[in-house]
Amino acid sequence: MQTPILVVGGAGYVGSHMVKRLRRNGYMPVVLDNLSQGRREAVGDAPLIVADLHDPGALEVLFQAYPIRAVMHFASFIQVGESVQQPARYYENNVSNTLVLLETMVRHGVDQFIFSSTAAIFGDPQYVPIDERHPTLPINPYGKSKLMVEEMLDDFARAYDLRSICLRYFNAAGADPDNELGECHEPETHLIPLVLQAASGRRAAITIYGEDYPTPDGTCLRDYIHVQDLCDAHLLALQALSQGAPSARYNLGNGNGYSIREVIAAAERVTGRRIPIASGPRRDGDPARLVADATRARQELGWQPKFGDLDTIIAHAWAWEQRLHPAPAPLRAVPAPTPVNQERRQQDRRVAHRAA
Repeated sequence: MQTPILVVGGAGYVGSHMVKRLRRNGYMPVVLDNLSQGRREAVGDAPLIVADLHDPGALEVLFQAYPIRAVMHFASFIQVGESVQQPARYYENNVSNTLVLLETMVRHGVDQFIFSSTAAIFGDPQYVPIDERHPTLPINPYGKSKLMVEEMLDDFARAYDLRSICLRYFNAAGADPDNELGECHEPETHLIPLVLQAASGRRAAITIYGEDYPTPDGTCLRDYIHVQDLCDAHLLALQALSQGAPSARYNLGNGNGYSIREVIAAAERVTGRRIPIASGPRRDGDPARLVADATRARQELGWQPKFGDLDTIIAHAWAWEQRLHPAPAPLRAVPAPTPVNQERRQQDRRVAHRAA
């Protein structure tokens, strides 16, 4: 019998990719999603329970119907600016609703939990790249809500022996290499799909918010991690917990920071299109650099990103954008990145970080 794994938020961006990965690896994903942001078709033929996390009755029915062995939690609100304007919404969904889920797990003896956390728990970085020893000083309600869940999990481990692995994403990006899944946020807030909307003509321009940061070209640096590599980390975390591993926290990123202008330039290479740029003021809470040190995940989980090259990440995202919204043919052919030039770009980025 296949092992049932509950995927909360499994109809969303990262969750739906994880559902596909679980099925390919012999698990039985059971999806809980209220479809406020997810898509029913994204879960394929996996069981889908349409309900809210704050409905304990629906959770009771689910846990009675399926012998859940572990839970993966992706159902969070993630917009930093919105969290500042509507903090109550974030604390209710990201914290209170997660508490309802954890209480249900304890009642049903489910003791393995994988949590989708975030680099926002660190706040303004005191150093980069950021490792797990970095102080956690979130500067917005989104980051605070995620850190609160991590702290709750520490308490649940002590009181109820509920073991958890928190995976702190830096910037999730890309799309399914098979072009079956990708980002479909409404409204879209992530940089790469916004840049590609400008490339396809669905957006007049991409706005750069702040061009006077202490970085080589004045724009913010971010660490982009392919959604498939995130799924690899979740699968490794699941396997670790199933083998009795203790609770742990891991930063997930490639260790390469790319500026906004570098992302735009890469998108122009991949798409063969000129991308219009507009200038805007700095946004509150935007650190100049956010780059991960994922050494611990590599050493303890055996995690190894496979799609670390920015051009590859953008190429997969562009294929998804083209599938949903076909655009005219590129102005010029752009060769796919080869393993050699992928590695060279990554080496160049690491050298640049050390020099910065």
